[in-house]
Amino acid sequence: AGGGVSKAAPDGHAIPLDGVDDAVESVPFLEDYAAQLRDLIKKGANHPTAYDEPLTGMKIIVDAGNGSGGFFAKSVLEPLGADVSGSQFLDPDGKFPNHSPNPEDAEAMDSAVAATVKAKADLGVIFDTDVDRSAVIDGDGNPINWNKLIALLAAIILDEHPGSTVVTDSVTSDGLAEFIEGKGGKHVRYMRGYKNVINEGVRRDKAGEPCHLMIETSGHGAMKENYCLDDGAYIAVKIIIEAVRRRLSGGKGISDLLSELREPLEEKEVRLKITCDDFKAYGGDVLEQLKEAVGSMKGYTPVDVNYEGYRVNRDEGDGKRGWFLLRQSLHDPVMVLNFESEIPGGVDAMAKDVVAWLKEKDFASLDASAVYAILDK
Repeated sequence: AGGGVSKAAPDGHAIPLDGVDDAVESVPFLEDYAAQLRDLIKKGANHPTAYDEPLTGMKIIVDAGNGSGGFFAKSVLEPLGADVSGSQFLDPDGKFPNHSPNPEDAEAMDSAVAATVKAKADLGVIFDTDVDRSAVIDGDGNPINWNKLIALLAAIILDEHPGSTVVTDSVTSDGLAEFIEGKGGKHVRYMRGYKNVINEGVRRDKAGEPCHLMIETSGHGAMKENYCLDDGAYIAVKIIIEAVRRRLSGGKGISDLLSELREPLEEKEVRLKITCDDFKAYGGDVLEQLKEAVGSMKGYTPVDVNYEGYRVNRDEGDGKRGWFLLRQSLHDPVMVLNFESEIPGGVDAMAKDVVAWLKEKDFASLDASAVYAILDK
């Protein structure tokens, strides 16, 4: 029908175009998209002597994981002068024969790191299947994903937009929050689900609270300047521009931006299965009982704001702090439990206390064996 055609609005939502002819024309947009990305790099790098080939002298490898991101090497980077030899798995193959196309996957990241190091590249870029997520590897072979990726992008964005709010999902580290605030930004730790994160950023921006970056730890991220679209290629472009600028200024590599990021010593995520039919209500009751119990758990205090689940800090002594977060899955009969600690054995210590609480409550429809396994290893 005529109302079925739509275009993208600045906030990333679709706007129906009533009265448009039903005919749909297939257009090879990838070439135009690649040209747009090349133009962004040219303008952003503003190379004084090689404007049209600002990546000359740089070696950047791409690991597309046999998804759809192979174009980035040959159609974006190489025409700008980059040496992309050593890139891997650029041809689409739905069987994904080499590794999962997922920047979160340890095997996939290890493969991309190995390729970056082997090629002696200045930078590595890894995409997921449909290029709405990405991560990078620095010239020393250090992966930059999860909290590090958010911190890197926050540093870039806050330099361009001082005071901006950065919206993330609920499992980001305390060190990241301190990093963002130390750069003059405001960190909002929201809910899991990239749409939730992006929509919250859009909502706050419309309400008068400038928000230029919204991103999950998964790498699903969006920027206001890119119409709040989750676009892994755009994220990679922003990082590449920063790498060129730092190269031109004689500065250190992109990882130098992360020098003030405090990272956890230990972290762990486990999943607890809910075995009854009404899993949403059951999970909600488990969370309410946790809230009641925390007050009597020595050394534990709830965080001031919980948008999702229940996050609790633990005093680990000598100014160190750990935390755990228990939350419900957005869609599945599962509760997810995350731990983060700044001391050796900190995760085990928190797991021990959580296990003691679970055993005391003896939740009949909650399979907590994954938590017990932390202590049984």
